[in-house]
Amino acid sequence: MGGRRRRGALGLATLLTAGAVALTGFGTAGAAAAVPVTSTVTAPTGSQAETVVAPDKTLKLGAKGKNVVWLQKRLRELGYRPGKADGRYGGSTLAAVWAFQKVNGIKPTSTVASRTWNALENPKAPKVLVKNGKPTRAEVNLKTQIMVLYVKGEPALITHVSSGSGVPYCETTTWQGKSQRFCGSARTPTGDYKTTWRRSGWHKSYLGQLYNPIFFNGGIAFHGALSVPLYPASHGCVRLPMNVAQELPGLLGKGVPVHVKGAFKR
Repeated sequence: MGGRRRRGALGLATLLTAGAVALTGFGTAGAAAAVPVTSTVTAPTGSQAETVVAPDKTLKLGAKGKNVVWLQKRLRELGYRPGKADGRYGGSTLAAVWAFQKVNGIKPTSTVASRTWNALENPKAPKVLVKNGKPTRAEVNLKTQIMVLYVKGEPALITHVSSGSGVPYCETTTWQGKSQRFCGSARTPTGDYKTTWRRSGWHKSYLGQLYNPIFFNGGIAFHGALSVPLYPASHGCVRLPMNVAQELPGLLGKGVPVHVKGAFKR
């Protein structure tokens, strides 16, 4: 990537920075590394925006060091959730990279190279699905497999998700003390809903375990999962990376509008 060294203006008007929380057992965990970062990112003041210069080293999954710290801090500043800024490129950071790449029109990959670094210098805002929506709302874009939580009209959390696979299923499981068979379409229906009930920690449903589920359409919920692939894979719920599912309940209250739009094309 030699010779890139391009400067760009900070692209988002508001950068929200809540404390990062990573759930051990998903991606990489560990103590935060006290590694200096070569550039400081600040929000624009008036019409003058601070310039941002991204590192110029290609990163692959498993990388470690100060460039990974820069990546993690920058993603967090832009509303994504890469986990702790510990300088380790693991699963939580990968999911945040995927989300960022998709929002910026880059084919998601685990490699952070020139196009992604350039976009981190001049990021795009996520596409607004409901232009006159409530200031605090969640939008699920099934086409891109992205969820955006808006708070006071600004994107407070942007994450990669995996929605319903669309593949009909029939499964036999022990539920309420007896063997039962459940069938369904594995769809995440589009529409306008509101968050209802929730559970903390692991919650057992008749189709499996859900982490910190927040329900918004009958039995369909946002929930953490150990597998959140780059394609729709759930029975109908919206799967989240585990570290995102740990943080979301503190940001998403009851009765908040949830808008599900679009369709995924395989």
